[in-house]
Amino acid sequence: MFRFFARAPLILAALLALTLPPAAQAQTARPVPGGIADILLPASATRPEARLGDKPVLVRQEPDGWHAWVGIPLDTPPGRLALQLGKGPEARALPFEVQPHSYPVQRLSIKNPRLVTPNPEDELRILADGAVLREARETFDPRREARLPLALPAQGRLSSRFGLQRFFNGQPRAPHSGLDVAVPSGTPVRAPADGVVNQVGDYYFNGLTVFVDHGQGLVSMVCHLSRSRVRPGDTVRQGDVLGDSGQSGRATGPHLHWSMYLNGAAVDPQLLLSSGPGPAR
Repeated sequence: MFRFFARAPLILAALLALTLPPAAQAQTARPVPGGIADILLPASATRPEARLGDKPVLVRQEPDGWHAWVGIPLDTPPGRLALQLGKGPEARALPFEVQPHSYPVQRLSIKNPRLVTPNPEDELRILADGAVLREARETFDPRREARLPLALPAQGRLSSRFGLQRFFNGQPRAPHSGLDVAVPSGTPVRAPADGVVNQVGDYYFNGLTVFVDHGQGLVSMVCHLSRSRVRPGDTVRQGDVLGDSGQSGRATGPHLHWSMYLNGAAVDPQLLLSSGPGPAR
């Protein structure tokens, strides 16, 4: 049995909530890049091990059995993927289909041209940043149980949605891998769930950034901060302050950028909120 989740427009979500029972609501979304595949696994007395490629995925027990929650990378082309269940000669593949999806376009103007077209020195820093950021977002701790649903790290207008196809000064760049919340500089930014801080740093594009490992490959990132209030290794509870919002890094104004990663893939954070259409119960 497969259930898939992807971001839906808020108006559509509201209409569905009024017209469909909860079970039907969960079936309205599709498996798309940036979404989450919720796969019911064969019955097992113990927690099964599941992977997408070489990446372990989150497995959690629900009333009807064990479920694998698979983050689908934004650059995944339409077609078949296979979840690998178990290891060795008894391993089996559970295939699922990724469907095409188009995200809206966003065009932004950046005053500092180096934040659009970095110089060679900047490129070296970006390369070094990339290695650190990949390690932080691909953390997988099987001992820690991911607690859901998540809470929005700051209350404000959602100014830029996940997946936007971005153009900076007319030049195409990577899609928007998170959710932007328009808040004044200095607004407290809070942990979306319990976890352990696994990285704090100042990066070329992200600015001052905090990563929190929530367990089993569920990792949050908040960036463009003006101040950090935590250090690597700190244990945090949902709602604890991680830092203050700002506009460090590549930002057109003060705001919070919030990303969520599953098995190293950026997924729409709204899917994991209590009010979202996704797997959160």
